[in-house]
Amino acid sequence: MSTRRKKSETAPARADRAQQPAAEYAISSGNYHEDLLHDLFHVVRSIDPDHTPTLVDMIRNHASLDEVRAYLTRALAAAQPSAPDQEDALRRLEGLRRGIEVESEPPRFRPQIMDIRYLCSNAPYRVPAKPWTSVTDDDDLVSHLVSLYLIWDYPFFAFFDSGTFIKHMAMGNTESDFCSPFLVNALLANACYYSQYTEAYTVPGDVRTKGADFLAEAERHLQSHQFEKGGDIRLASLQAHLLLYERYSLSGHNDWGYTMLHRAIEMGESLGIVNKKTDLRLSVSQMSEDMIVSIKRTAWGLFQVDTVVHTNFLRPSRVRSVSVERIDRNGLNTSDMWAPYPVSQKSRPSYLNLYFDEACKLSFIARDISWSLSRTDRSGTEPDQRKQELYDRLSAWESNLPECFDPATRPAPHLLLLRMRYHTLVINLCCDRFGFHPILSEGDERTPRESKGFSAVEIALSSARTIAALTQQLRVEYGMEHAHQFAMYSVNLALFTLLGQDTFDILDRDFLTLTSAMSIIACRSQLGRHLFHLFKLSVRSRNQGDRVQQSDEVPPGIKELFQPDSKAQVPDRWDKYAEGLTKIDGEQSYVDHFQDDPQSLATSGLHEMLQRYERLSVGKEDEWRDRRPKGVTHF
Repeated sequence: MSTRRKKSETAPARADRAQQPAAEYAISSGNYHEDLLHDLFHVVRSIDPDHTPTLVDMIRNHASLDEVRAYLTRALAAAQPSAPDQEDALRRLEGLRRGIEVESEPPRFRPQIMDIRYLCSNAPYRVPAKPWTSVTDDDDLVSHLVSLYLIWDYPFFAFFDSGTFIKHMAMGNTESDFCSPFLVNALLANACYYSQYTEAYTVPGDVRTKGADFLAEAERHLQSHQFEKGGDIRLASLQAHLLLYERYSLSGHNDWGYTMLHRAIEMGESLGIVNKKTDLRLSVSQMSEDMIVSIKRTAWGLFQVDTVVHTNFLRPSRVRSVSVERIDRNGLNTSDMWAPYPVSQKSRPSYLNLYFDEACKLSFIARDISWSLSRTDRSGTEPDQRKQELYDRLSAWESNLPECFDPATRPAPHLLLLRMRYHTLVINLCCDRFGFHPILSEGDERTPRESKGFSAVEIALSSARTIAALTQQLRVEYGMEHAHQFAMYSVNLALFTLLGQDTFDILDRDFLTLTSAMSIIACRSQLGRHLFHLFKLSVRSRNQGDRVQQSDEVPPGIKELFQPDSKAQVPDRWDKYAEGLTKIDGEQSYVDHFQDDPQSLATSGLHEMLQRYERLSVGKEDEWRDRRPKGVTHF
């Protein structure tokens, strides 16, 4: 099935949403409805002050959400803007409804007034704080954070067995092979990325401090987990290293992202679960069922993390093979229903084992793509022919996905992210690694053989637009405030694929949809803020800002973001996104360079963007070995 057909199949919901009243859409569209209600109340107040006491009375008298929704819809329908500020407010509301307004602030962090214990009464996982962490003794907070991680982050890689982890965490045995203080604190540090409560911050509202206390404790445990040759390696320690990779890659903290990943790979090699010439036999006569399933999850999860990271930045993956069997794709899973806690309790099938197996299949193709694009492929085939073969394998994988993965079935977010992962691989494959410009269309001698009737650049652009459709569905169904960090990579890659074309149109609806989604994701981490700042400069360098200003269809936030430099406010509300962005490459001071010539820091293309993304996120891969302790061969 061609990529173009897939695009048309993932986008039908757009037309339906376009017909929804603004207020109805605002309240029904996922976990950012509180922010939209805030905007709606503001609009109603500015239009007619008499609406305010009516609303207050409705709330005091315990009116249902549907009743409030109906009242707001009537008020908005009757509104006749008579002043510029009212027109701007309604235009911004319309932009939010269409998914093309941008945000420059994270969702307002929630104080304990709402009481985190209300959430925890519905938390799907109940676990104790002690003896696992010294940061807090609040079981409710720890249960909340563990639930957030297992709901929103865990399914994408699933590199440990969640059921085994929860069981052993509840037992409180710190010597367990499946749970340790190191693992728990690393998990809690990651979980804070998904929380908007003050308890997730060291400094409330400062995204740079999210989970900092838990991270500091995990790092203290890390120091005691440097293994000498012949030392024992606990499975939980390997898993904790992968969690720290995730945490560091969001902050760019000391360029330790690659370091944690490669230490985890070395630990996997020492355990014999990856890169081993002979398979490792797992027998119930020698180990428990918990150990068998945990080893399988960790081995194949490590393979997935490795292929995702290295293919993202077009470096050769390091895990060549996995030495244990995969999880049975048709096996039962105790947590095979998924509900978007704390947004709602409405559950849907997780299909976790089925997803995990399909993700592993995709990882084999990703591994081969990473080797091919980094010139480590030794198959002897011509590069163009090799790309064709890899694209055909990708297409076959996508066409054979189970029907229950179809976006039209409104699946859980990790199933949407799996398709986004497929499309990022398509874009990477369709780009020239050594120059990294999109492959030119027919008529250019450098163009490889066309695939299934489309040129490579058309395929890449189609995948970018499909990512936009999937992103909008993810946003409408679940909101972007809880999106896995891979969504940031996928959205950013799609944006720069569109931006890099000679025919780039700043008013392209897919481009504006992706921009809006990226602005929400970017608010949640220091890495996201840095990437969004560089994206803003890159778009402004295309000199299409005047077209934005003249459009009646573009909401005010987009106009401010992309306004020409001659009209730009100094400073604008996104300038703080450059805070802490000291250098991107080499020893050049970013701040000094920015003051001298801001536009010179605009990203010239996909290649340069990924180089900067890599540097800001996981560091430089060729530097990680310098960080290994002297004389240590095992971790």
